[in-house]
Order: sequence, then C-alpha cells, then structure tokens
Amino acid sequence: MRALTTTPPGHDVILYDGHCRLCIAAAKQFQRLLGGHGTQLRSFREEGVLAAYPGIPLERCEHGIQLIQADGRIFEGAEAVVQALGRRAPGKLLFVYYVPGLRQVADWLYGLVARYRFRIAGRACPDGACAVHLK
Repeated sequence: MRALTTTPPGHDVILYDGHCRLCIAAAKQFQRLLGGHGTQLRSFREEGVLAAYPGIPLERCEHGIQLIQADGRIFEGAEAVVQALGRRAPGKLLFVYYVPGLRQVADWLYGLVARYRFRIAGRACPDGACAVHLK
C-alpha cells in the first residue's frame, strides 16, 4: 500500500474535528503533551484548512485525526496518535501498537470511538450544523 502524502508543511500538523467535544479535548491533551515541540493543531472544519493539504479528503478527516509530518507523510487514526506522541520519551511505549494483533485492536477501537464521537461527547456547533453528522 502506498503511503498517503501531501504538500510538506515543514512542521508536524494534527488535523482534528473542531465540531466534536471529544476531539477538542483530545487536541488540548496533545497540545499539553507535545508542548512547544513544533506541532500545530488545526480543526479541519476551519475554512481553508484542507485546501492547504491537497490529497486529504474531508471523508478521511471524518474517520479520524490526521497527522501530517513535516515531510508531508500522513498518518491517520490510532497510528497518528502513536506517531505524534512517539517522538517524546514516554510516548516511545506507544510503539507496541505495531505488535501484530494489537494494531488491529487499537484501530478497531479508535474507529468505533471516531464513528460515534458525536453521540459519546456531543457536538460543539452552536448553530446545529453538526446534526448532519448524526446520520
């Protein structure tokens, strides 16, 4: 399988769902854990954000966070979490994700939470526009 890539941003970027309370809380945790180590967090729902990263369709963002590394490589979902936090000393433990079997379980759990994130934590849209996600 060919790795997904986009225009290299020169620093890591994490795209998250700014309409999801669970995702917003996770982004704040990323910010705390990563500190000032050059990772930018952006909601893919903000106007123009996805246009800056060609090759990342909205549908992929709807299914999980996207980590765009400085060189333009893209990781998504549970693997994005592992790659983003794995560069820090305590985060190296997350690389057990790549143990056969554990990766499949982690991806399945992540996918389940991502799919039902609006039901789990609610929406953060004041205008009700997020209701379209509750199909």
